[in-house]
Amino acid sequence: MELSNLYKTEGLKTKSLYILVFNVLLFFLLILRLWYLQIIQGEDLRSLAENNRIRVKSIANYRGNILDGNGDVIVSLRPSFNLYLTKEDAKELKNELDFLRKSVDLGESPDLDKIKIHPAHKELLLKRDLNRKEVAFIEENGVDLSGFSIKVEPMRDYKYQELAAQIVGYLGEIRRSQLESFKDGPYRLGDFIGQYGLESRFETFLKGEKGVKSVEVDAAGRELKILRKDNPVPGNNIVLTIDKDLQLLVEKEMEGKQGSVVVLDPQNGNILAIVSKPSFDPNIFAKGVAPSYWKQLIQDESHPLENRAIKGLYPPGSTYKVIMAAAGLEKGVITENTTYFCPGYFQLGTRNYRCWKKGGHGLVSIHRAIVQSCDVFFYQVGYHLGIDAIAQYAMGFGLGAPTGFDPENEKSGLVPTQAWKLRAKKEQWHPGETISASIGQGYNIATPLQLANLIAAVGNGGTLYKPNIIKSIQKPNGEIIQETKPEIIGRLPVSRETLRIIREGLLGVTTEQGGTGLRARVPGVEVAGKTGTAQVVRMKEGWDEDSQEEIPYKYRDHALFIAFAPYEKPLLAMSIIVEHGGHGGSTSAPIAQKIVQSLPRLDSFKLKMGRLEPADTEASGKKL
Repeated sequence: MELSNLYKTEGLKTKSLYILVFNVLLFFLLILRLWYLQIIQGEDLRSLAENNRIRVKSIANYRGNILDGNGDVIVSLRPSFNLYLTKEDAKELKNELDFLRKSVDLGESPDLDKIKIHPAHKELLLKRDLNRKEVAFIEENGVDLSGFSIKVEPMRDYKYQELAAQIVGYLGEIRRSQLESFKDGPYRLGDFIGQYGLESRFETFLKGEKGVKSVEVDAAGRELKILRKDNPVPGNNIVLTIDKDLQLLVEKEMEGKQGSVVVLDPQNGNILAIVSKPSFDPNIFAKGVAPSYWKQLIQDESHPLENRAIKGLYPPGSTYKVIMAAAGLEKGVITENTTYFCPGYFQLGTRNYRCWKKGGHGLVSIHRAIVQSCDVFFYQVGYHLGIDAIAQYAMGFGLGAPTGFDPENEKSGLVPTQAWKLRAKKEQWHPGETISASIGQGYNIATPLQLANLIAAVGNGGTLYKPNIIKSIQKPNGEIIQETKPEIIGRLPVSRETLRIIREGLLGVTTEQGGTGLRARVPGVEVAGKTGTAQVVRMKEGWDEDSQEEIPYKYRDHALFIAFAPYEKPLLAMSIIVEHGGHGGSTSAPIAQKIVQSLPRLDSFKLKMGRLEPADTEASGKKL
């Protein structure tokens, strides 16, 4: 027992001796290293400390591209020569700034007072996208501009300027309020992030990650060598459903006009083109928009920043007659053979409600009423239905509620009811208001996207799809991260027979004598559509409704046209609204014609998209 304890004691002593020797050796090595650095390399290190410094610099992130459904790039990056200032490297800051301003337009960049409060060792961005002359001046005068440097960094490039600008959106310098919500995040003051549209909505996918490098610089701030470098991680790419060429075509047709055009694939809800005019060039924001220009944009009475396709609210006008026909047929107020006589007006009490055709249409059925857009026929239908029954079918066709395309920004529109007026206006509903509502006037308002979705459902056989503009999100190598599938949000509350009657009437609009949409005809393609003319204000005495040019511009009617084509198996559906354009048949229908003429190429585009056919396009036939 005692011998055992002796062995243990000896073992502990030996172990302690080893630890002591190790610690002495380690201490000796540290002293040796310290002597080497201070005595042998001391002079060199002191020189490095005085004349050179080590800095950690960020490397700009490479934002992902935005492509159309064909894979054509519409938004990417381009090199930009950016001017930076590092105060601690500037010998005479004020003099250098004054010298710089003689040849470089610094615009509304920070003044001297603001520059002074910026950390001396941190780079301050003074100007983005220097031109060649400015770059040459700075490079040639580097000795006199010791605190200034040029960095080549990626800048957002919107290749087709205004193309789908309100949808694609733009970048902007991060605001302090936004920065606070990203505490310990990847952003710093001066960074650009998505501020609007898809650029904002998909910021986390697009932005990528910054890189970082440690560099040795001399007293003037010039890089001597890179000590360490972590490359940036590029962002993901967003592939849209739009067809760039169709989008450009529609943009051209709407040039100089105010309004919106939406073109959908009726078989899945994919958006093929979406235009809002007037528009803007997002490239202006990529450089950092000046406060004065921003003020000019937001005060512009034509509202170029507003996406009219989802925020513009318009009376649907005679396009609403599609819903009126459905409600009348389904409720049994009319049949396919019901006729009403149109003398050019409808009398209710002491008031006459005019038809657009002053001489009247004579005896008309539902078919002729759709083809020739007879107001009196639909006054009669509305009078017998009542506003609440009309509202039920309007809602069943997708009006009065967002489509789900952009929940944060999309307007709902309005489908009026008796209860709504009592709640909103504190007034009772009047029968005369039902008459106005029957032709899409009065309190009725809808967005261009809602109207496009409505006619798409009529075209495909009764299925309401959620409009979609995102085909997929892909990594830079093409690997798909997310892919959007068609989503059904409802079915039209009509029978197959009702839909047949309506569709045949819509075909007659562009093909039969007296049709209001004859200017949308395309040889070899059957186009089904409905014109609409929406009053902005009640006609004043002395104004001739048939001579829109004589009416002040802001009081002229809006011109509408909704359509799908080809008739049997539609490849596209559309809504066209030209503000103050007059008559839908003369102003908007020709734009539809141009769109339909693109069908051969568009069909090829859809094959590349791998369009999925709907599982069921049968109207529900559900009675409301």
